[in-house]
Amino acid sequence: MKVPYAHILAFADRPFRGNPAAVIALPEWRDDATLQAIAAELSLPATTFLVGAEIRWFSPIREIGLCGHGTLAAGHFVLAGDPARESATFNTRDARALTVTRTGDGYALALPALPPSPEALPDIGVLAVETLRHAGGYHVYVLRDEAAVRAFTPGALPAGAQTTVTAPGTETDVVSRVFSPYEDAVTGSAHAVIAPYWAARLGRDRFTAFQASARGGRIDCRLDGDRVILTGGCVTVIEGTIFV
Repeated sequence: MKVPYAHILAFADRPFRGNPAAVIALPEWRDDATLQAIAAELSLPATTFLVGAEIRWFSPIREIGLCGHGTLAAGHFVLAGDPARESATFNTRDARALTVTRTGDGYALALPALPPSPEALPDIGVLAVETLRHAGGYHVYVLRDEAAVRAFTPGALPAGAQTTVTAPGTETDVVSRVFSPYEDAVTGSAHAVIAPYWAARLGRDRFTAFQASARGGRIDCRLDGDRVILTGGCVTVIEGTIFV
């Protein structure tokens, strides 16, 4: 079977930046082993599968519970194919609705806010001002400044957790790096966790953020009730068909 396929860079304004995701539109769901095999074959940080408005994401080794950059890429895939359409809403397996809306030259991605709570976390070899945790498996280490975030060298990180180190930024309000366990390029789900924290700390519901990975990516963040709105661009670098 041949189905549409695209390799899209999310939270990017030009090629070879942001976070890569494959987007594959299927006529119907295939079994989990097949979806996992496709994601392993493509070997991108995330492969997003769509059946109509239903969405799922797989890394090369497992299914992902929430993938912000994969959702943004899916929105770009759908909206680029229908220029008259202003937004796309995707339904997850746990009945969450995720929306991607055109805005300026990019898109606004609405994710559920995942506010973390203060909690002692395992030592990862960094001096943290605060440590926070969300029950979904998200660990946050707040550092003193951007230099400390950029200098961080990960050692042994907690298994099964997404680990974020974050601090006030120099050119943006906030800077971060994210590991799960390897460093991710630009991570929407991590910003769904840290946005409520930074909105409270900064005393405003909007701020700018930069994920300081090797590829790097800027995200404009806004807290809107129980939703986090992340704004960024997408770039398609490959498109065609895939045999599945």
